[in-house]
Amino acid sequence: MYVTHLSCFKCGKEYEKQKIHQLCQACGKPLKVHHDLKKVRQNLSIDKLVGREANLWRYKEVLPVEKQENIVSLGEGFTPLFHAKNLGKSRQMVKLYIKDEGLNPTASFKARGMAMAVSMAKELGLKKLAVPTAGNAGGALAAYAAKAGMEAYIFMPKDVPIVNRLEAESCGASVTLIDGLITDCARVVMENKDKEGWFDVSTLKEPYRIEGKKTMGYELAEQLNWQLPDVILYPTGGGTGLIGMWKAFDEMQEMGWIDSKRPKMISVQATGCAPMVEIFNSSTPGIEIKNAHTVASGLRVPKAIGDFIMLDILHSSQGIALAVSDSELISGAREISRLEGIFAAPEGGATLAALDKLLTNNFIKPEESVVLFNTGSGIKYLEAFQ
Repeated sequence: MYVTHLSCFKCGKEYEKQKIHQLCQACGKPLKVHHDLKKVRQNLSIDKLVGREANLWRYKEVLPVEKQENIVSLGEGFTPLFHAKNLGKSRQMVKLYIKDEGLNPTASFKARGMAMAVSMAKELGLKKLAVPTAGNAGGALAAYAAKAGMEAYIFMPKDVPIVNRLEAESCGASVTLIDGLITDCARVVMENKDKEGWFDVSTLKEPYRIEGKKTMGYELAEQLNWQLPDVILYPTGGGTGLIGMWKAFDEMQEMGWIDSKRPKMISVQATGCAPMVEIFNSSTPGIEIKNAHTVASGLRVPKAIGDFIMLDILHSSQGIALAVSDSELISGAREISRLEGIFAAPEGGATLAALDKLLTNNFIKPEESVVLFNTGSGIKYLEAFQ
C-alpha cells in the first residue's frame, strides 16, 4: 500500500517492491520492507484506529499487501494483553502483563507471520510454498495455504509434538518428517526448492513474515495507551518477533505515535539450545548449537539467520539474552496456568522463569512495567507436560 522498496538488513542493497525476493543477492542476509511513513501519517492516525476490526489488518497502511482481495486471513492478531495481577502479587509487581499469542488461529504467534507471507505470495502469484519448521510454523502455513488454495510442503523433525504433524496434514499439506533438527529440514528445502518450484517461506528467508510479526509491537503500544513497557521478555527461536517488534517501534516513532523510549528487550532461550546467549556473551554472530535439545520445540533452533540483527537490538535496548532449563520453563508454564488461567506453552513459561532470575539479580526491578510473551497455547505441547 505504502511500500517504497526493500533493503538488506546487513549491506543495505535495495530491491524493487512487488517482486519475488528471498535473501539479499549480494550478501545472503535477510531483507526488510520500507514504507513511506510520511504518507502513512497523512492517511492514518491513532484516532482512526478506533472501531477498526480487531485483528492485525487494522494496521493495513503499514503492511505490505496492496490489494484487499489478496489478504488471506483467519482472524489473526489483536490478542489480549492480560494484567497478570496474581503472578505480579506473588513477586511484588504491580505492572506485570502477559501478551497471550496462544489465542491466535492455529494457537500460536506463527499465524501472524504466515498470514502475511501467504497473502504476499498470493499477491505475487506464487502457488507452492515450503517451510522447515520446529512445529507451529508448519501448522500455520498449512492453514493459510489451505485458505488461499495453495500447495504447502512442510518439513519437520520427526520428534515434533504430534499435534503439529496432524494439524498440517489435516489442512492438506504435504508433510515430510526428517531425522534431525529444523536446520536439517532447512537443508532439504534448500536442496529441492528450485527443482520442485517451491517458494521458501523460512524464517527471515522471505521479507514478509517480519511484517506480520511486527504487529505485536503495534498492538502492545495501542493496548498500553501508546506507552511502551520498561521490559519485554520474549522467547527466542528464529527471532522474527523480536526483530519485527523493534521495527514497529521505529516506525511508530517516525509517525509520532510514540516517543524514543524503548523497552529492554530480553531474549529467552532454553539451556539445551541457546545460540543467542552464546552470541550475546561473545558478540560473535553465526554460532550454531550442536545436539540442540529442549521440550520447548519453538526454542529448538540451533542457528538463527537473523542473529546479528537480534544482537544489535539487545545492545541498543540495554537488554540481555539468558537461558532457563526445561524444568524451569515447564514450572513457569504451570504457574502461569495456575495463577492466571492461561494454559501457556513451554516457551511462555520460559519468560516467567527468566523474569524470576532477572528479579533476583536486580536486572529487572519490581516497580517496572514488564510484558511476558506467551507465544502459543499449551494445548499444542501435551507431551511436554506429561
